[in-house]
Amino acid sequence: MSILIKPVVTEKATADSELNNRYTFLVNVKANKVEIKKTIEATYGVSVEKVRTMNYGPDRKTRYTKTGIQHGKTNATKKAIVDVAEGDIIDFYSNI
Repeated sequence: MSILIKPVVTEKATADSELNNRYTFLVNVKANKVEIKKTIEATYGVSVEKVRTMNYGPDRKTRYTKTGIQHGKTNATKKAIVDVAEGDIIDFYSNI
């Protein structure tokens, strides 16, 4: 089970990382805060002070087509907001 899926790179998340040393990641739905902390410390070589998680349920959608009504949904996701120690940074753009 891979815990980190990808970093969230939006305007809000980027501003938060520049001002408050706080980074946002999309993580596995079954991962807990301890596993997230260990994975980020091992992957990026930083010390994590705090981890906050948010669970998002699936979005359900209904479409009306010629063949009838189609029901569908997106997958459930989980975001983790990680506070990194003062002086440590994570550079997402270094390997582009």
